[in-house]
Amino acid sequence: MKQTIKRFGVPILFSILVLSGCKGEEQSATSGMKENGKGEKTVTIGVTQIIQHPSLDAAFDGFKKALEDGGFKEGENVQYNIQNAQGDMNNSQTIANNFVSDGVDLIFANSTPSAQSALNATKDIPIVFTSVTDPVGASLVPSMDQAGDNITGTTDSHPDAIRKTIQFIDEQTEAKTVGLIYNAGEQNSLAQIEKVKEAAKQTDLKLVEASVSTTAEVKQAAESLVGKADVFYIVTDNTVVSAIESVVSVANEKKIPVFTGELDSLKRGCFAAYGFDYYDIGYQAGEMAVAILKGEAKPAEIKPEYPKKLKLVINKQAAEKQGIKLKPEWDQMAEYIE
Repeated sequence: MKQTIKRFGVPILFSILVLSGCKGEEQSATSGMKENGKGEKTVTIGVTQIIQHPSLDAAFDGFKKALEDGGFKEGENVQYNIQNAQGDMNNSQTIANNFVSDGVDLIFANSTPSAQSALNATKDIPIVFTSVTDPVGASLVPSMDQAGDNITGTTDSHPDAIRKTIQFIDEQTEAKTVGLIYNAGEQNSLAQIEKVKEAAKQTDLKLVEASVSTTAEVKQAAESLVGKADVFYIVTDNTVVSAIESVVSVANEKKIPVFTGELDSLKRGCFAAYGFDYYDIGYQAGEMAVAILKGEAKPAEIKPEYPKKLKLVINKQAAEKQGIKLKPEWDQMAEYIE
């Protein structure tokens, strides 16, 4: 009996270890997939957002709606692990790393820093981004015609938005100088500021800049441009948009029109924007996620997308508070909100 144990013990132990290893690999490959009460697989989506503000929130709402329309209903066969970095890049990277450790099935990255952190954390888990201004400049994808190996998504930068905004300021207002407030630490903002500078070269407009690093600095930056800028133009900068009311308060007091890069800020007191609904680009991203989760396409097979709609919207109440007289010809150019 002892000889038999010695003879077969090692091979049997080896086989057990091999089988255990295979089982472990199988579990890790589907670690985010659990069965619900109906015997269906439930997918887990890690949602990472750099900061709280209405545009990003609307994008997430659109994303969830697309998932629901695609057959993924929260509480039934999909669950969301929602994390907000509160404007801190270190937090953003930690969130992404935790998603990888948890073995989520897909990461929804809502903003440029969030997408960069997610891609730093994994080259295997599918990533779908939105609210990213320059996916190529942020090194997320090779081009707008080619996705990354495990990443694709939608940009919040329409090719014509900045050009049209600068053209409107130049042709439809009496402004000579444009004040820009942005966070120089946000790559998406730097990309937009460069586009503003390029567009301004085609006009006689002068640009004056004020840089911030936190939301607490936004009001002081706006005040620093009083007497220097005839209008403010706030691009889709996460830091500044989060504190847009600080810019609006200065603008209303000093009668300085505020142009913005996204429509949601109009409801918060800005004057005008060439933009699109963040809900829509979130929905577009959600459609991509559905295709990936259903196995219909890999991220690398889905090209990044621009917003599909662009429109000029003007806030009438903001116009009055910021000393702007509405022109009759704008009726044919813009939509109005009260």
